Amino acid sequence: MIVLLLVSAITFFLVNAAPGGPAALMRMDATPEQRDALIRRFGLDRPIPVRYLDWLGGAVRGDLGTSMLTQEPVVNRIADRLPNTLLLSGLALCVSIGLGIPIGIVAALRRGTIADYSLSALSLLGLSIPAFWFGIMLILTFSVNLQVLPSSGLETTGARFSIGDRLQHVVMPTLVLSTAVLPYVVRFTRSSMLEVLGQDYIRTAMAKGLRQAVVHYVHALRNALVPVVSVIGTLIPRLAGGAVVTEAVFGWPGMGRLAVEAANGRDYPLIVGITVAIATLVVITSLLVDLAYTWIDPRIRLA
Repeated sequence: MIVLLLVSAITFFLVNAAPGGPAALMRMDATPEQRDALIRRFGLDRPIPVRYLDWLGGAVRGDLGTSMLTQEPVVNRIADRLPNTLLLSGLALCVSIGLGIPIGIVAALRRGTIADYSLSALSLLGLSIPAFWFGIMLILTFSVNLQVLPSSGLETTGARFSIGDRLQHVVMPTLVLSTAVLPYVVRFTRSSMLEVLGQDYIRTAMAKGLRQAVVHYVHALRNALVPVVSVIGTLIPRLAGGAVVTEAVFGWPGMGRLAVEAANGRDYPLIVGITVAIATLVVITSLLVDLAYTWIDPRIRLA
């Protein structure tokens, strides 16, 4: 709760201290009286601390304010977009974990080989490629040239809902967004596995004649996953940041695209509401990561 309070306060003060405002959205020929009326309508003539306390009181009751652009409750606008972002981010995280951990294990077990160097180079390449450029290249390849995947949107306009159609729309955004997390999972899994494989108990297990598969995937991997899970928890905000670019490139109706619309429209309540919603997801994810430690490493639970 303290984290969310600090996030909301900092965001509220920074957004309201930025130049411009709703009055800037009016026509250039608007009179000063019209601009003043708009400022009074949204209460922007009051001190920022007073407005923040009013907002905080409403937030405690589940009211994040009203969007200045559409006059809709901020909670409703977030509720419309949040499931789409959770779907995209969840798939990207599953792809990153499902591919990153096995790739990191292979790179660690084949240290110093061509496979290790190749996988490390691919990870570095994934960190270096801008998400917007990668997304545009995928659109040009699979949507424009090959015409096998849709270029934007959540579903085909006018078509009935189908899992196949939804999967076609989500493939490229998921691939682009996963590049924000996948390289880190690969690199941290590799380094963690190498550290564990050098421990005395691993050499003892090998000396006892245990099969390599048992030593690697039962004894070593489980201990190596503890720091990897910790890293995955810290990378969740990267998914939120990457979703802004990814959703803008692919026209995905999620929180990232909504954040861009709110920023362009100087929609103060919506910007603060989106930030608090994302911060809440990060806090919940951190809690789940802490709980996952006890499942991976019984020593933490017993302690």
